[in-house]
Amino acid sequence: MTRIQTVRELTAEKLKVNIYNTREEMGAQAARDAAEKIAELLLQKDRFVNIIFAAAPSQSEFLNHLSQQNGIDWSRVNAFHMDEYVGISKTAMQSFGWFLKESFFGKVPLKKVYYINGDAEDPHAECSRYATLLNEFPADIVCMGIGENTHIAFNDPHTANFNDPELVKVVTLDEVSRQQQVHDGCFPAIDAVPTSAITLTVPALLSANTIFCMVPGKNKAAAVYHTIHNVEDEKFPSTSLKKHPGVTLYLDTDSAAKL
Repeated sequence: MTRIQTVRELTAEKLKVNIYNTREEMGAQAARDAAEKIAELLLQKDRFVNIIFAAAPSQSEFLNHLSQQNGIDWSRVNAFHMDEYVGISKTAMQSFGWFLKESFFGKVPLKKVYYINGDAEDPHAECSRYATLLNEFPADIVCMGIGENTHIAFNDPHTANFNDPELVKVVTLDEVSRQQQVHDGCFPAIDAVPTSAITLTVPALLSANTIFCMVPGKNKAAAVYHTIHNVEDEKFPSTSLKKHPGVTLYLDTDSAAKL
């Protein structure tokens, strides 16, 4: 299959960066690359492949194209997601689990989907339950994005810990992170956005050998700039990606506008 032409390619320490004309082209090529890696791992492994997915409109093109890829035995793939609001029903349209079920999990015959239960009676016990699953099924691939404040999952600047001893934890969300949910059209106003969430930590996300990171849109241009040009710093959580040897960052011309 012919690769989609990049506008520009660059590196930032170990981070590979590919820029495409449109978010549609970005999502399509990222999906092709992810499908190739999944197929490769399925040939290499006798067991299943474990993949962690982000839930956000920024991932929509990627997820749509990934669901249409041929030649993948999805029955040998386990799926996880990386964050969920505390106190939200699994049937709420703003739930990240619901988003992924509608966008991807419900479209391919996965072996198993492991959902974070944001409505669990004890969120800290839910973190322990999910961490146990991540230990039992170590991630092979992470498919993720970067937030407007450079968060990865819900590791906002005030809670990100690059050496976090936990795999999953409860965090409070900063105002920029909550406002992004309004920008994304998920909530009508910031007052409607939950103030806390369960998130996989930075070490949990970086534990996978391969990471595909899709970041389109003009609202992400500043975050992309900081990711590439700042030194590794917990004030900019996405800078942690630059030390990982297996990360590819996919951008469109809007998100790359400040580079």
